[in-house]
Amino acid sequence: MRVFLTGATGFIGSAIVAELLAAGHQVLGLTRSETGARALHDAGAEPHLGNLDDLDSLRGGVARADGVIHTAFDHDDFTNFAANCEKDRRAIEALGSPLKGSDRPLIITSGTGAGSTAPGLPATEDVFNTEHPNPRIASELAGAMLSEAGVNVSVVRLPQVHDTVKQGLVTYLLDLARRKGVSAYVGDGAHRWSAAHVLDVARLYRLALERQTAGARYHAVAEEGVPTRAIADVLGRGLNVPVKSVSPEEAAGHFEWLGAFAGVDMSASSAWTQARLGWHPTGPGLIADLEAMRHHEVAH
Repeated sequence: MRVFLTGATGFIGSAIVAELLAAGHQVLGLTRSETGARALHDAGAEPHLGNLDDLDSLRGGVARADGVIHTAFDHDDFTNFAANCEKDRRAIEALGSPLKGSDRPLIITSGTGAGSTAPGLPATEDVFNTEHPNPRIASELAGAMLSEAGVNVSVVRLPQVHDTVKQGLVTYLLDLARRKGVSAYVGDGAHRWSAAHVLDVARLYRLALERQTAGARYHAVAEEGVPTRAIADVLGRGLNVPVKSVSPEEAAGHFEWLGAFAGVDMSASSAWTQARLGWHPTGPGLIADLEAMRHHEVAH
């Protein structure tokens, strides 16, 4: 299959490129720079110049592909997270429009929070909480509209995706702890964050593409929930800084924009995904990767 992949030079996307090529697929990778184009060419993929703001470039990539995987997201400025989610909604609409009336699959990306019904309960694949406060639900709302229009859409929901260099939001917690000289958690630190190794996540995207089940929601979750206290502890040890609790009232001031996530339980189950796709994650856990990293050298 010839796959148009957005975010092809990113953390997750580059792992998906290798996974798809190893399985015999061809990859047309979206990139916004000549440097990215060279990296894709060297990896064995074909570059396609464009970006999320150039909707014509997205539609052009879809026109040349048998299937689409959309992982690109503007992570450059989390203080504008809601605007970035709106940008993603427009990109998904553009990717889906050329697929109407065909069986070509479109796999979009969301967060596990969209499957959460109540604080402390693991998110599940059978739930789409359209009232969830995380603005990332805009991505799934766009996908749902395309599905109603007959597009073969499925969703991969991501937890904290990690290796020894990057770990999703935890990477920003590390940077914050380095700047403030303290590794903090909210309350008793019992809030849990789900996680998965990047290579396991890449394999899940491939399996979702090959299965082509319209309307499916998959959770790329290897660990249902790692306590935020455990995350703070390992960051504190790695940076050799104190570990402390902050109250919920202090969270916004200490964690800055991360305050919207730091005291939130983001646990999630992948039982249905694993049974449906035969996906069994084998990579290192989040704490193991955090212990193996060079804390003082890593920056987001």
